[in-house]
Amino acid sequence: MANVGKSVRRVDAFDKVTGRAKYTDDLCDKSALIIVVVHSTIAHGYVKAIDVSEAKKIPGVIDVITCFDVPEIDFPTAGHPWSTDPRHQDVADRRLLNRHVRYYGDDVAAVVAEDEVAAAQGARAVKVEYEELPFVLDPQAAMQDGAPLIHKEFPNNILKHTNINIGNYEEAIKEPGLICIDKWYDTPVVQHCHIENFITYAYGENGRTVVVSSTQIPHIVRRTIGHALGIPWGSVRVVKPYIGGGFGNKQDTLYEPLAAYLSIRLGGRLVKLDVPREDTFVSNRVRHAIRFHVVSWVRPDGSYVARKIECFSDQGAYASHGHSIVAKGMGAFPQMYPCPNVQGDAYTIYTNKSVAGAMRGYGIPQAMFAVESHTDDVCKALGLDPESFRRKNIMPVGYKDNFSKNENYFDSFNQCLDKAIAYMDYRRKAEEYKKQSGPIRKGIGISCLWYNTGVWPIALEHSSCRMVMNEDGSIQLQVGETEIGQGADTAYAQMAADVIGIRDYEDVHVVSCQDTDVTPFGLGAYASRQTYACGFAICQTGRILKAKVLKHASALTRVDIADLDVEESNIIRKTDKRILMSLGDLATEVLYSLENSEHITAESSYQIKNNAYSFGCCIAEVEVDIPMCRAQLVKIINVHDCGRLINPALAEAQVHGGMSMGIGYALSEQLLFDPKTGKPLNNNLLDYKLSTFVDHPHLEAQFVENFEPTSPYGVKALGEPPATPVAPAIRNAILNATGVAIDKLPLNPHILFRRFSEEGLIQDPWKEEGK
Repeated sequence: MANVGKSVRRVDAFDKVTGRAKYTDDLCDKSALIIVVVHSTIAHGYVKAIDVSEAKKIPGVIDVITCFDVPEIDFPTAGHPWSTDPRHQDVADRRLLNRHVRYYGDDVAAVVAEDEVAAAQGARAVKVEYEELPFVLDPQAAMQDGAPLIHKEFPNNILKHTNINIGNYEEAIKEPGLICIDKWYDTPVVQHCHIENFITYAYGENGRTVVVSSTQIPHIVRRTIGHALGIPWGSVRVVKPYIGGGFGNKQDTLYEPLAAYLSIRLGGRLVKLDVPREDTFVSNRVRHAIRFHVVSWVRPDGSYVARKIECFSDQGAYASHGHSIVAKGMGAFPQMYPCPNVQGDAYTIYTNKSVAGAMRGYGIPQAMFAVESHTDDVCKALGLDPESFRRKNIMPVGYKDNFSKNENYFDSFNQCLDKAIAYMDYRRKAEEYKKQSGPIRKGIGISCLWYNTGVWPIALEHSSCRMVMNEDGSIQLQVGETEIGQGADTAYAQMAADVIGIRDYEDVHVVSCQDTDVTPFGLGAYASRQTYACGFAICQTGRILKAKVLKHASALTRVDIADLDVEESNIIRKTDKRILMSLGDLATEVLYSLENSEHITAESSYQIKNNAYSFGCCIAEVEVDIPMCRAQLVKIINVHDCGRLINPALAEAQVHGGMSMGIGYALSEQLLFDPKTGKPLNNNLLDYKLSTFVDHPHLEAQFVENFEPTSPYGVKALGEPPATPVAPAIRNAILNATGVAIDKLPLNPHILFRRFSEEGLIQDPWKEEGK
C-alpha cells in the first residue's frame, strides 16, 4: 500500500508519550558544571569595570569570566545558510559577552560553578559598574537625527533599507475620481514560548569540542561556534537530540559558542547552560514588532490603481536575522493583490530592546495583519463586500513572480474561500450581523494568505540524505533537516518507503538526532522547508538505493533489470507481477554473499532551485462586549492549500498549533518594556498572557490538495502558514461587529477601550473629568 497520504502514527509517538525520548537535559551527565549568565541592568551604555572578587569566594564557584576576558571577535547568530559570497553573509555585530551594553539583559559576564545554587549566588555577587547612555525603544524615534547610536557602523540605527518600485505610483494617483485609504498598523513584540527552554552543554573529546544543544540548525551552529571562537569548524562537533519545540527561536545560535568557550577554557570539562524561562523572553529572541503605513488608491468599483507601503521593523539590539524578516513581509504586498503601480520601503532599525529573530511565519504574520486589515478598511471606505472584493483583486491563476519564479498554478484562493465560507455560513452571518445594535454584538471576518516554501533564491537551499539497508530489508534514514516536534521524521519515513517500494513506513528507521560528525549536511528546520526541500534528497537517494537493489536482484534472478521492480517490500517481475524474493532475503544474501558481499547504501545531496506558493484563508467569528471592551472568539476555520498531504493527521495538527499561536498574537500576547528604564515588565508565564486551551473554541482545519508540480511529492509549505491569517481575521470580525477599525495588536481590553472611546461607543470617565 502507499504510505504517502495516510494518517499513520508518528514514528516518535510512543517514546515521547512514555518519556523514553531523550532531550538535551536528559543526556547531560549530572557532574556537569553549571553556567549562569550575568545580564546587564541598564538598557544602553558601557561596562566600565566588573568586580568578581566576591563571586569567586563563594564555595563551589569554579570560574568567573567577563566581557573583558572573551575573544574580540564579532560574529553573526542568524541561522541562515552561509555563503562564500560576502553579500550573502549575516551581520556580525556581537561577541560572547559584550562591553557595549545595548539592551536591558545583555550578556556581560558568566559564572561557572559546581551546582545551580553556587552559580546563582556567584552571579548575584558579581558587581558591574556602567557608564550609562541614553536609550531608544521606538524604531521610528531611533531613525531620527540625534537619537542614541546603538551600532556606530549604522547611521540613524538603520540596519538596512530596501524598496520596491512597480510602474509609476506618482503618475497613477493623478487619475480623477480615485479614493485614497491611508492607514497605520502596529504589531507587538511576542516570544515563542516553546515547552523546552533553550539548553546546551559542551565538553572536550579527543582534542575537539562537543556541543549538545536544543537547536534547529546543528550544522549552522557548528560553523558559528568556529567563527565566534576563531577555531577550525572541523574541531567542533554539534549534536542535536530530541527538541521540545523551537518556532524559530532555536534557528539562532544562542549560547552554544559561550558554552564551548567555557569548556575549552576549563580544559574540556563538561559545562551546561540551561536558560530560565524569564531569560528566554529577554536574552533569546522575540518576534519583530513591525509598524506599517499602507496607502491604497482605489476606483469606486474596487479596482486598485496604486498602492504604497512603508514598513518599520524593530530589530532590537543585535542583527540576528535582521532585514530578511521585514523584506519578506514587504515582498508579500505586491503579490497578494497585484497592482500595476506599487511603491514600497522597508526599514530594519536597531533599538535598545530584546533581540528580534526568526519566529513562525517570518514577517508574514505581521504583513498579513497590515495587508488584510487594510483590505477590510478599503471595503469599509467604499461600501464593498469583503469577500467579493478579495475574489476580484487577489492573486490570479497564472500569476508569476519574477524574482522567486513562483507561479500560481491553481485557483487555490477561491477554492480555500469556498470551503471556509461554507463551513462558517459566512454570507448569512455577515448580512445578519450588519443589523445589530446594543452592547453585545457578533462579527465575522475574513483574511487570506500566501507563503513561500523555503528560501531559494534569496539564499542557498540544500538537502542531503543517507540510506542504509539492513539485513531484513528495512532501512536507516538520515537527513540534516531536523525534527523539532512537528512530525517531520514521520513524513520522511513515509516518503522514503514510497520511493523505494517498502510496504510499511515503520520499516524506515529515521535517525532523529542529528550529529554533525555523522549526519549528512543539511540546513535544519526553518522556512517551512523540511518536507519540500528534504523531499528532493529523499526521492533522489531512494532511487539510487532502489537501483542498487534491482541490480543485485537481476544478478540473483537472471531477470533483466528493466523488468524488475520493488513493491510491498518484494522484488517482483513487472511482466506478470510475480514475487521473486523478498527485500529482506535479497539484503541478507547480498550482505553475506561469499562471492560478492556488499552493504547496500546510498547517499546524495540535492541543491534545490525551486520555490512554491502555499495559499490559505481564515474566517473568524467573535462576540464583542462593548462596555467591557472584551472580544471573545467563538468560531474559527483555517483552510490551506499546501499541496499533497503526506500525513493528513500531522497536517491538521500543524494547523491547530498555528491557529493557537495566531489567537494569542491577536488577543493577548505582548512583551512590555518600561519606557523609563527599558526593562522587560512581564517576562514570565504569569504576566505574559499566553493563549491556552481554555481561550480556544473548536479549531477547524480543512485542506485543498493541489499537487505542487515543482515537488517530487507534490508538497509545499504548511508549518508556518497557519499562524499568519488568524489575527487579521479576528480583527476584521471585530470591525464588522462594531464598525470600529483597530490598528494595533493585541486586540486586548486596553486597545479596544482606546478605540471604542475614540469612536464614541463608550464614554471615557477620565476624559470627562478632565484627568
